[in-house]
Amino acid sequence: MPGRRPRPMTSARSVAGQMFLLQVLIVLLLVVAAVVTLLVQARNDRFDGARGRSLAAAESFAHAPGLVAAMRGPDPPAVLQPRTEAARRQGGLDFIVVMNRQGIRYTHPLPSEIGKHFVGTIGPSLHGAVTIEVVHGPLGEETQAVVPVEDSHGAVVGMVAAGLKVSRVSSAFNRQLPVILGAGAGALALAMGSTALVSRRLRRQTHGLGPAEMTRMYEHHDAVLHAVREGVLIVSGDDRVLLANDEARRLLSLPEDAEGRHVTDLGLDAQMAELLAAHRVVSDAVVAVGDRLLAVNNRPTDRGGGPPGSVATLRDSTELRQLAGKAEGARSRLKQLYDASIAIGTTLDVRRTAEELAEVATRRFARFATVDLAEAVLGGDEPSVLANTGSARLRRVAVGGSGDDHPLYRAGEVVTFAAPTPQATGFVSGRAVLVPDLREAAGWRSQDLERTQEVLDYGLRSLITVPLKARGLLLGIVNFWRGPEGGPFEGDDLSLAEELAARAAVCVDNARRFTREHAMAVALQHSLLPRGLPEQSALDIDHRYLPAQAGVGGDWYDLIPLSGARVALVVGDVVGHGLHAAATMGRLRTAVQNFSALDLPPEEVLGHLDELVSHIDQEAATPDGEEDVTGATCLYAIYDPVSGTCDVARAGHPPPAVVAPDGTVDFPAVPVGPPLGLGSISGLPYEAARVRPAEGSSLVLYTDGLVVDRQGGADDGVRILARALARPGRTPAEICDAVLDVLPPAGQTDDVALLVARTRLLGRDRVAEWELPFEPSAVAQARADVADQLARWGLDEMVFTTELVLSELITNAIRYASAPVRVRLLLDRALICEVSDSSSTSPHLRYAAAEDEGGRGLFLVAQLTERWGTRYTPDGKVIWTEQALP
Repeated sequence: MPGRRPRPMTSARSVAGQMFLLQVLIVLLLVVAAVVTLLVQARNDRFDGARGRSLAAAESFAHAPGLVAAMRGPDPPAVLQPRTEAARRQGGLDFIVVMNRQGIRYTHPLPSEIGKHFVGTIGPSLHGAVTIEVVHGPLGEETQAVVPVEDSHGAVVGMVAAGLKVSRVSSAFNRQLPVILGAGAGALALAMGSTALVSRRLRRQTHGLGPAEMTRMYEHHDAVLHAVREGVLIVSGDDRVLLANDEARRLLSLPEDAEGRHVTDLGLDAQMAELLAAHRVVSDAVVAVGDRLLAVNNRPTDRGGGPPGSVATLRDSTELRQLAGKAEGARSRLKQLYDASIAIGTTLDVRRTAEELAEVATRRFARFATVDLAEAVLGGDEPSVLANTGSARLRRVAVGGSGDDHPLYRAGEVVTFAAPTPQATGFVSGRAVLVPDLREAAGWRSQDLERTQEVLDYGLRSLITVPLKARGLLLGIVNFWRGPEGGPFEGDDLSLAEELAARAAVCVDNARRFTREHAMAVALQHSLLPRGLPEQSALDIDHRYLPAQAGVGGDWYDLIPLSGARVALVVGDVVGHGLHAAATMGRLRTAVQNFSALDLPPEEVLGHLDELVSHIDQEAATPDGEEDVTGATCLYAIYDPVSGTCDVARAGHPPPAVVAPDGTVDFPAVPVGPPLGLGSISGLPYEAARVRPAEGSSLVLYTDGLVVDRQGGADDGVRILARALARPGRTPAEICDAVLDVLPPAGQTDDVALLVARTRLLGRDRVAEWELPFEPSAVAQARADVADQLARWGLDEMVFTTELVLSELITNAIRYASAPVRVRLLLDRALICEVSDSSSTSPHLRYAAAEDEGGRGLFLVAQLTERWGTRYTPDGKVIWTEQALP
């Protein structure tokens, strides 16, 4: 107040000042006690440290190897003085003294003290005891330890004493004293700050007012409390009314004696009484009291340390009831739109997206919902409108609603809506149509008088038709139907229907475009996969291919006949999905066929494929130099029906399974190389393993989509595969069906390629081999042997041609190659002739000039046979030919 000086709250007479002085006294006493305790502790620590270090040094030196021998030597000081000094300096001691049983020193830091009597007690040590004491020696006051030196028989031959001045032992006093003093200063500062804070808070709470001023302020507050147009109600902790202003009495119709009574005795509505008695935090809760709608706020009074109870404020919001109803309607529409954004478009399937729209619409908006789409949309194409008649030909894709006994068109039916109908009008014009009462809509009934009457009899009364339009394309329409229980559709409902349709149309169009791209990718992939496997006699083959549910992938398989009745089996997988993966798969499959035509071993084929994939990555590099790694795996195997062996190499691919004739399943340990495209980066070569399956065994090759689950694990899938294969006597087709009955895992996300090949052996009666002498005369004998063999096979018609072919090949081997020269005939689907030698030089077909003496042999061979070629082996090469059987 003006003219009045408030008394300082920190004066010695104030409570705050007295508390401050008491806190200062307590802090000072604690600091003094801590310093005294620290001094005593530091002195004890120093003595204990000196004793411990002295005893440890004396015992270590007394038990040192060679000490007894040195003491018994001719000149102990000369030997021991350097050792003790080195140990003393290293241990940080003041002295280490070695003495005999009479106490005569052999060593001492002061050489002048050597030979003199030791200062201290040695009696107990002469009997094997350790003595620790404080003495005044030549170096001053010290703590020393005397330890006996015993020989191997336990006799005391001398003693070792080590000592240290107590003053040299450091203690924590110097480090801890500043901490204690700092803590005391901090405590004093904290006490001063807390005193100032309390003083300021008291001054702020009372504003320096006296009793008269406080009384006058209370009267003003009471006048304001009863004058405001907002009810105030204060309830005690035992649920009794402490105060109610005039507005609260009016709004709640309280009796005159309301103050002091329990809230449940005031005749209040149960909800209002429960809210007031709960003493919980409530913000803007709307409570109906009679014909009024009150907005209630409630706050507990004991949160800041006050008395238990609560304060409630009441506002009359009756005029907001209608606005609240409209807001609730808007909230409901927003909730429906939110639900639609989550529930519609969860897949890229057109039909499923339409079904999701119908399901969402019939939860709270409509009794029935039907979705009709143009035929072209279901195939992924853009729709067209029958503009010449104004009608719309659509297919009903989804029907949602309660009950299945409705008279609406069923899903799957094709409906041509007549021009006057809301459906045709909405689809052709692209605008929504609202029909509040179907009974009064004549145009709607022109579609089918009998069916529309059934719809009315069923109880459907109102209709909204909204076109599904996205990116300028009219995809179809959605129809919302209501019965009398939900009331007719209104303008607000039309807006919500348009929002639902707009969101669903985008999802339908996305699914349509995906369907088109997926169909293109599937067509491309199918065109790149083998239409049929070539005929051969080495293996009994069957295969399966399952495209991924999410999109077309890059898995492939192949069977490639090779020379010598051999067959190459290939299974590969390009990482990713879509057109790029399918196109890359086609390039790799073509490359495998080309490399196979060179008769390369499996590891070399994978090496060439690795270089090709690296080249593809370089071609696909972005302008900033970043490469888009293709990533592919491959397994390449060559089966030889003559030797019964199978050479297998793999690049990051799952290993093959071998099913023996008795049903035993084995996964051969084939070395795994890096995936294609990474071999050149890692510098690791590819390796092949040779497997020798028994005749009638089944080789099972597959891609990882068969066994890998969604979490990327393959162990469970491999175990399931092994169980499915472990059964004898099944054909490759039966094995494929058995595997696909239990695999792939649920929710297949990758392509699956499965290739099963049952092995056969070429009978020994169909194989003939000769090793020829390395001389020209061997050609005649070879012709005779071949003629006899062909006669035994009943191929007399082929004798002349075969003799001519082999004569040319054997002559070339003898003239241009090196021994040994071997000839092999194989009777398979064709007659196969092979001439092998140890040279790695391959002959080449060329046109011979008129004056050339040679160069016509291979040309003749090429004309007389269907195919011929060269196959390299570790020992040389094989020139082979194939002739069709008569």
